[in-house]
Amino acid sequence: MIDNQKGVPAEEVFPELTRDVIDRMSNAKSARLQEVMEVVIRHLHAIVRESKITQGEWWQAIDFLTRAGQMCSESRQELILLSDILGISMLVDAVDNVVGPGISDSTVLGPFYAGHQRELALGDSILLREEASEPLVMSGNVTDPEGQPVANALIEVWQTAPNQLYDVQDTDQPQGHLRASLRTDMAGTYRFRTIMPVSYPIPDDGPAGQLLAAMGRHPFRPAHIHFMISAPGYRTLVTHLFFEGDEFLESDAVFGVKPSLVVRPEVKEATNTVEYNFGLARELRTEESGSPSFVAGNKGIRSSEF
Repeated sequence: MIDNQKGVPAEEVFPELTRDVIDRMSNAKSARLQEVMEVVIRHLHAIVRESKITQGEWWQAIDFLTRAGQMCSESRQELILLSDILGISMLVDAVDNVVGPGISDSTVLGPFYAGHQRELALGDSILLREEASEPLVMSGNVTDPEGQPVANALIEVWQTAPNQLYDVQDTDQPQGHLRASLRTDMAGTYRFRTIMPVSYPIPDDGPAGQLLAAMGRHPFRPAHIHFMISAPGYRTLVTHLFFEGDEFLESDAVFGVKPSLVVRPEVKEATNTVEYNFGLARELRTEESGSPSFVAGNKGIRSSEF
């Protein structure tokens, strides 16, 4: 039991509890888990103290997270949405990714990556049905930091249909529509045909959307195409290309826009075209490339998918 703490400076409220929780991890099975959880516990306890969280407010938070978990399915990841709208996904991206000359900027994965798709030949279309939208040809090269071509790099792409939905959200779309895999040729070149992307709202019918509305924010993302590019010896690049002129470029609901990723299509032979080159960072040494999972329930998701 402790006395009523009203009027006591926040940092002095029950400090021994925080220390006790941290000290009880001395036998943790993972040093990394112990390191991260100590920081998490210190900051969570500080939030409770500084904000003077009431029991009723804490139960609301627990209910919110419970409902977010219950919204998750094979085709929807509400917790990724929550991470995205709070800017956490972009912060992890900034902390974890390599930057430098010759290396392309990364951005968030988003919740709609659906795994490896059918592989196309150079120049094929990622559409599985016709769409009443302007055609677009995407092309360019994949290189190493020195500008040398990376042959046989795997490029995975995905985007929404003109109705603002991904195939995994829309039972009327063929599975795999507007998403595909392709490989660079010996010169590091890629090319595929698609349609001009559209801006769209992230799913806002769940807890993440309720939080967005409560914060007075809109749910829209600017028009973009997702890319995931991987090759042996290189770090997997997860990024988007955004399109100039979109009204949501400055207010992306998930904070994913970087100036280097904004493109302007050019019309060539009556078709919109974008030529964009991607630079891959070399993989870090094995001992530096990330820790193994330290909690139960890991399903083998690639580290780039978090």
